[in-house]
Amino acid sequence: MLTIIKESLSKSHSYSEYRTIVSSLLKEGKSSGNEQSEALTHYSELNEVRMNRLDKTISVSEVNQKKLQNLKRDYVWLVISEGWCGDAAQILPVFHKMADLSEKIELRIVFRDENEALMNLFLTNGTKSIPKLIILDKNTLEVLADFGPRPKGAIQLISDYKAQHGVVDEIAKSELQMWYFHDKGLSVQKEILDLMK
Repeated sequence: MLTIIKESLSKSHSYSEYRTIVSSLLKEGKSSGNEQSEALTHYSELNEVRMNRLDKTISVSEVNQKKLQNLKRDYVWLVISEGWCGDAAQILPVFHKMADLSEKIELRIVFRDENEALMNLFLTNGTKSIPKLIILDKNTLEVLADFGPRPKGAIQLISDYKAQHGVVDEIAKSELQMWYFHDKGLSVQKEILDLMK
């Protein structure tokens, strides 16, 4: 596992580098990842707009700011993502804001399809669901915890919808985006800080 983590870190990007790569691909009419389709490019375009908005509007609560400023050890937050992922678009700006508030956290992002070995270590119910945050001890690279692909409330919403309708369709995706809009990143902040206790 350590070898895979080190290899993935060597191919990782800062938040701004990640955003630039995804934006550059969009200018070429492409999405990140191995698969290319009109749908994935369309989702990537929507996510670009979402992330631009969230970068300006997401804030970390005062309580959580204090917790972030009082962390005792050094961490690397390694995130597996892709530009077309709707959950990643909602969650990555929150990770970025949180990491920015603490000298103890270094945020690094890798693309899922370029890091299959890493992704396979952190499957969700056997699937390559993203985003996935891997919380590492910065000095040893020991995995301390992982989070993702969604906060509990969002997981519940999708699971209830699937139970009722049998599928996750565009309506479910819209409801999920509204859930994130109303939540304002607070669930993500709380769940991650709880993991780091």
